[in-house]
Amino acid sequence: MKTHKLPRSFYLRENVQLISQELLGKVLVSFIDGKLTSGIITETEAYQAPEDKASHAFGNKKTPRTEVFYMEGAIGYVYLCYGIHNLFNVVTNKKGIPHAILIRSLEPLEGIETMMQRRKKNKLDKTLTAGPGALSQALGINKLHNKISLLGDDLWIEDRNIHVDSIHATTRVGIDYAEEYKDKPWRYYIKGNKWISKV
Repeated sequence: MKTHKLPRSFYLRENVQLISQELLGKVLVSFIDGKLTSGIITETEAYQAPEDKASHAFGNKKTPRTEVFYMEGAIGYVYLCYGIHNLFNVVTNKKGIPHAILIRSLEPLEGIETMMQRRKKNKLDKTLTAGPGALSQALGINKLHNKISLLGDDLWIEDRNIHVDSIHATTRVGIDYAEEYKDKPWRYYIKGNKWISKV
């Protein structure tokens, strides 16, 4: 099976919607605490600041938390949601343009036993990695991985030539505050895949 790590050029493109869709079927891999885990990306959400009212960087907002948005793409943005869940995002585009993609769900591939231990699960079902907080916990991703390079050896995304038949576009989750932007169809998932957080 041919595999290769996505190059920097994949992330530096302008169209965050296109990149969000092209990430579906790619494989997110972590090598954390000496353990390899991976999963097929099945669901993403695009955030297109500065105009996107759902983005942490809306209006070119600059705070210690959002500075990662303005860095050159091909790095991770990890933030704590509700004080509990670490959510993993992929920063895209060139330096100074605050685009990011939330990885919402994975179909587990490698290191499933490790993932189940991290998630304190006895039974393998979609709750293992369907949902952004769940997948981060399963792969060992936390705030320490904020600003991590996706070209390194701890956390990266591979193209394993997995074919995606059909992509469904719909509204993003949990952004009712975003006014007209809450209705943008900027959440994408692999149609028919069971490893989705919310259909």
